[in-house]
Amino acid sequence: MFTLPQLPYATTAFGDLISAETFEYHHGKHHKAYVDKANKLVAEDEALAGKSLVELIQSAKGSLFNQVGQIWNHSFYWLCLSPEAKTPSGKLANMIADQFGSHADLLAKLKEEATGHFGSGWTALLLDGEKLQIKSYHDADCPVKHGDKPLLILDVWEHAYYVDYRNDRAAHIDAILNKAIDWDFVALNLDGKGAERADQKG
Repeated sequence: MFTLPQLPYATTAFGDLISAETFEYHHGKHHKAYVDKANKLVAEDEALAGKSLVELIQSAKGSLFNQVGQIWNHSFYWLCLSPEAKTPSGKLANMIADQFGSHADLLAKLKEEATGHFGSGWTALLLDGEKLQIKSYHDADCPVKHGDKPLLILDVWEHAYYVDYRNDRAAHIDAILNKAIDWDFVALNLDGKGAERADQKG
């Protein structure tokens, strides 16, 4: 059985940036619904028992793929957030400077991609070999489906921001990028260590 992961911070930790009400709906209802539906579908097929999220993402189609993809995306997304303001450092900061010019330039590119994404989905910062890459995924699609190596993921589904920002996706993305990213976790993913925390066995 898949489980709804606990948030690594209090629902009130971000103040008005991400309200407790948003966490109540986004984590407590939307994310939980994906977990519940995935468990129901897996229980109906004995061949799926014991498979991990990543194994199911790579093989499932239709409704089951939508549920497990969204479980993984959300689990990884929560880990990308921090109520404490942070900035990139070390190897990550050097890669950002070399490829984008500055941290601010990277944020501008991520915001452009996320706000320009049509419909629901996710925008990610990936590691492609020794290069950083920005890429979007539609609906429940996710990096591990394609063998991509995610460093950071941004939720651009309306349920991520509608309580606090109504239909202003750009304001939401801007606030998250500038005040709520755990750049220490992003750096950890350069070695592939962080993404493992978003997987779990069924």
